[in-house]
Amino acid sequence: MPRATLDNLDALREQAEQGHAAYRAMLMVCAGTGCVSAKSLPIRDLLREEIDRRGLGSAIKVVATGCNGFCAHGPICVVEPEGVFYERLVASAVPELIESHFVKGKPLEKFLYRKNGKERPIPLEKDIEFFAKQQCLALRNRGKIDPEDIADAIRAGAYRGIHKILEQGTEGDAIVAQIIRSGIRGRGGGGFPTGLKWKTCLEAAQRRAVRPFVVCNADEGDPGAFMDRSIVEADPHAVLEGMLIGARAVGATEGFVYIRLEYPLALERLRKAIAEARAWGLLGKGILGTDMEFDVRIHQGAGAFVCGESTALMASMEGRPGEPRAKYVHTVEYGYRNQPTVLNNVETWANIPQIILRGPEWFASIGTGDVSESPWSGSSGTKVFSLVGNVRNSGLVEVPMGITLREIVFDIGGGIPDGRTFKAVQTGGPSGGCLPASKLDLPVDFDTLVEAGSMMGSGGMIVMDDRTCMVDVARYFVDFLCDESCGKCTPCREGLVNLREVLTRITRGEGRESDLNLLEDLGAVLADGSLCGLGQTAANPVLSTLRNFREEYEAHIHDRRCPAGICKELVRYSIAFECTGCGACVKVCPTNAIAGEPKNLHLIDEVLCIKCGTCMDVCTFDAVKVR
Repeated sequence: MPRATLDNLDALREQAEQGHAAYRAMLMVCAGTGCVSAKSLPIRDLLREEIDRRGLGSAIKVVATGCNGFCAHGPICVVEPEGVFYERLVASAVPELIESHFVKGKPLEKFLYRKNGKERPIPLEKDIEFFAKQQCLALRNRGKIDPEDIADAIRAGAYRGIHKILEQGTEGDAIVAQIIRSGIRGRGGGGFPTGLKWKTCLEAAQRRAVRPFVVCNADEGDPGAFMDRSIVEADPHAVLEGMLIGARAVGATEGFVYIRLEYPLALERLRKAIAEARAWGLLGKGILGTDMEFDVRIHQGAGAFVCGESTALMASMEGRPGEPRAKYVHTVEYGYRNQPTVLNNVETWANIPQIILRGPEWFASIGTGDVSESPWSGSSGTKVFSLVGNVRNSGLVEVPMGITLREIVFDIGGGIPDGRTFKAVQTGGPSGGCLPASKLDLPVDFDTLVEAGSMMGSGGMIVMDDRTCMVDVARYFVDFLCDESCGKCTPCREGLVNLREVLTRITRGEGRESDLNLLEDLGAVLADGSLCGLGQTAANPVLSTLRNFREEYEAHIHDRRCPAGICKELVRYSIAFECTGCGACVKVCPTNAIAGEPKNLHLIDEVLCIKCGTCMDVCTFDAVKVR
């Protein structure tokens, strides 16, 4: 096994590139968590068997990659170098695919992507609208490398950033200055400038003459979020290289990745990447043949949402309960083991090597604002979002800062399925807010989202259609936070319980005139009195839905009605005269509550109806109404 040095890293890369170029084609099979759960690994194995059986093994290579991003269409396989995109593959189609594509030279049409599943096939990945507006920096190697092969990562450019720094002898202040000039702000939720954080850590370490620590926060607990997990699964060496550069900047020799146990695939690939990096001389002592020393260990979290907060995370790393402490002393000065500690999330670390390699001005030129004087003056670079909910093309997307919500939801996400209309998009996870259709043309960056009453957060983005009850959405997030609150401070512990009680009462049709003021008052108490940022922002889903969808709360309280037809205690279904008597609703009703003669108006027995809404889902004539 070769040890990489400053002198031979380029040669190792060229050697890996030559091995790669020896193949006529590469079958890049998505092996992120989503596609693995859709049985992509058996398909990968069958592809290898079929290729070997036909004697094509020396010309065609099958590579298991990390998440491709287009998760709703898995299992996915992309044929390189052409970029032919196959979706929703099944194991039984493998022989036919190999025969058609590689023997007859014709892509197998029935597994090519079709917009809305109906139109003409679009063979090439680059022509699919989901990918067209994306700009991948943190996800630069998604679907392009084997994340379990360090040689493949080096072929794609891994460790060139730390190589550049060590070769040029760049240290401390000079590295920090580059990160500040890039304008990058933390992708974990707070949006604090990364370079300023590193500067504070470096100064604290020098002032106290102690060794600081470098930590990667991979404790991703927001509902609907899977950005950090996917980056680790797809390109763990990008994260490790970012940490190496951070360690060089602040003078750390030890680093940690805090990652939740519920991410087994990411954990497995991270362990393998660390072991390979050590064996190749890219972690440990004598990195790249220099006197630099830095190693990374893994801390497994138990999946507590609060452990994503910096002080709670470090308490957990020290073996104490994962509870936050007041931040009048910052962890960047007194963090892990009371030492200066730089904590950044996965996406932030993955961006760092590109900033060093391509220059801070290049990074600053992407995004919004002018960060040349201060990183607070804009949002540079890109942001990775997990786009989920009522949207056609759900998946993992990376877009330049400043793109509008409309472009993400409609141009990339393909819009709202099933003929429904857009109602809201929730950004920032449980700490964020729900934005209505009137905000769709807002540019997406740190400051604009906050001004609109939401936040960037770590990058969860949940799209909701017109059949979403915003009161129920607020209740869902508060319910989640009630379960996840550590309970250390009274405002968060008791305030969330009270919020949940009020919201539950409203969704059951038992709301009171005073409840809206009570919700606002409770939200203010949480914001002002909670100990940590999670408690301080916990009421945001309630306050943002109150601000943007107040009429729905009023309908629940004043009219005892749920306009979206979600809150069962307030819903009555009926069939209108649009009914053609097709019988579709009769066939799916689980309680036989619908009756009627063919081609005649049907009726619903409200005594038997359990309000499941299945009849409304299947009715193509919009005849089932909510009262």
